[in-house]
Amino acid sequence: MTLIDTFQKVKDASIDLAMLDNNTINKILNAVADAAIAQTDNILEANTKDLSRMDKSNPMYDRLMLTRERIEGIAADTRKVSTLPSPLGRVLKHHVLPNGLELTRVSVPFGLIGIVYEARPNVTFDVFALCLKSGNACILKGGKDADDSNRAIVGIIKNVLKKFKVNENIIELLPATHEATGELLHANGYVDLVIPRGSKRLIDFVRQEASVPVIETGAGVCHAYFDKDGNVEMGARIINNAKTRRVSVCNALDCTIIHEDRLGDLPAICEPLKASNVLIYADAPALAALTGNYPAELLKSSTEESYGTEFQSYTMAIKTVANINEAIAHIRRNGSGHSECIITDNDQAADLFLKKVDAACVYHNAPTSFTDGAQFGLDAEIGISTQKLHARGPMALEEITTYKWIIKGNGQTRK
Repeated sequence: MTLIDTFQKVKDASIDLAMLDNNTINKILNAVADAAIAQTDNILEANTKDLSRMDKSNPMYDRLMLTRERIEGIAADTRKVSTLPSPLGRVLKHHVLPNGLELTRVSVPFGLIGIVYEARPNVTFDVFALCLKSGNACILKGGKDADDSNRAIVGIIKNVLKKFKVNENIIELLPATHEATGELLHANGYVDLVIPRGSKRLIDFVRQEASVPVIETGAGVCHAYFDKDGNVEMGARIINNAKTRRVSVCNALDCTIIHEDRLGDLPAICEPLKASNVLIYADAPALAALTGNYPAELLKSSTEESYGTEFQSYTMAIKTVANINEAIAHIRRNGSGHSECIITDNDQAADLFLKKVDAACVYHNAPTSFTDGAQFGLDAEIGISTQKLHARGPMALEEITTYKWIIKGNGQTRK
């Protein structure tokens, strides 16, 4: 049995969705938020089943877990999306040719967006809200770890759609199987775009396997370079925040790079990390600087595998470099194009770093933890794009629309 019938139903529903007015969309979003609060007990019951199948030591456990407070936050975020301006029908370009043809480029939905994601049931609510607001239907392929939670959430959304007499096929959750993933990635003619959200392994698989268009998001191997002219107090604060604020997210810090002239300050820079029991994999110079100044049980020698790894845990690597160009080269070899930062009071060094580091978000004296749609003033996001085609960085409503040209004439013909 294939999923072609499912793809066809959602594709047909996406066409009907284009006729839904913004006012109705906003009412649906608020109704979904109300339903999420009203059905909190049912959602948590399903989530408990998912949690029972995962080891608490798994870095994904925190992402999988829903609480009353988190559901309240999800509902608030859904209501927030309803207050945002519609991204559709915006006039992006307009001009009249000498022959009288009137050309207008306007924003329109992609149509049908597929999302492949792992143990994050909040994504189910987020994706639906953003897709509905942008006029897109969505096919969701969640991981088996969150399947009970996802099915409970999609059921709630479909019930709301029925009450509004809107085609419930504008959202569909596929079976949590590898076969379903494969069919989605090859649903040419049905799916307009696939967005993977999750680990580097998942994103690499989707990119390599898909024959439908893909926007890569999520995998973040993030670095902080402490320059020879960096401020110690500021550096300690930035590195601690980037590493420990929330370790399972893609903007969390994975590697601190330090100028060799500042190794004497490394114990002070790492001091705040002790409170979170951060495990450090350090190269030989950094290891020598930290020995006796950092808990021995949390200090290990780094290997090549320590660099270029997205830890998603209270773990961090440290690399020592002789100059800023070595730092940039290390990032080029090991980064994922997500978020990188430099800590320095030297404006020339900062300018060099900001220009030469190739990533979606590059920071000067601020932590990578700010890479987030809401923090950027976009209010919501469907993911962080690490590629360069179409969208880069936090993707919000505008980034999940495309455009078309509308040409109006009066009988003109071309010679």
